[in-house]
Amino acid sequence: MMGRQEAGQTPLFYAFNLEDHVPVNHLLRAIDRFLDLSELHRHLAQHYSHTGRPSIDPALLVRMLIVGYCFGIRSERRLCEEVHLNLAYRWFCRLGLEDAVPDHSTFSKNRHGRFRDNDTLRFVFETVLERCLAEGLVGGEGFAIDASVIKADANRQRGVRGTDAAWQEGSLLTRPVREYLEALDASEEARRPPKNISLTDPAAQWTAAPGGPAFYAYSTNYLVDIKAGVIMDVEATSAHRTRVCLRIAYSDVRAA
Repeated sequence: MMGRQEAGQTPLFYAFNLEDHVPVNHLLRAIDRFLDLSELHRHLAQHYSHTGRPSIDPALLVRMLIVGYCFGIRSERRLCEEVHLNLAYRWFCRLGLEDAVPDHSTFSKNRHGRFRDNDTLRFVFETVLERCLAEGLVGGEGFAIDASVIKADANRQRGVRGTDAAWQEGSLLTRPVREYLEALDASEEARRPPKNISLTDPAAQWTAAPGGPAFYAYSTNYLVDIKAGVIMDVEATSAHRTRVCLRIAYSDVRAA
């Protein structure tokens, strides 16, 4: 006999446990076993006031960013929507069914504020790397270095020639341009003016390295230990073809 779903009276109370609805073989379960953010609050303590309304937990923001990295969610607005809807994401982020998900603008404020001033993402990266070293996943005998070209979120049409001084005028000094000029002033390395400069993202480099039309891009440079494919260090640079000096030296790994 064909069954039919009956629309009964809505119950007043529900017994629901997120833990029971996350598969045992889910990727986030494997990550959660080894992810230790216990030192994150101490690392950021100097950037928070001792009075006022409690802020959003920075550990929650880092966990949400990890979800985005693992599942290819590049938009922070969409990341907030996915965490709101997905039970596994809520479980990993320590959010209950009725807990509010942070607004997407919170990520921008923290990335350009506390996280950036205190190098928080580098701290999380090195904490994970220390765990990999402790677990014996790093051999320290063979390494590989490679770079990938990452297209910048910058309009090809919104740019000026590097030799054009007009882009340094006060009317064009947006935050990215101002920070780029400050970085150039602080740099000890003399470089030729780039062919084109993006007014949206001036630190990006005009390149046609992959072939085809030129665009603004960055390079992500990775140092990988070949024993288990663990990333030992990563450095983002403009997409120019120069040697990148990564922070972790071979002797440091051997000493660890």
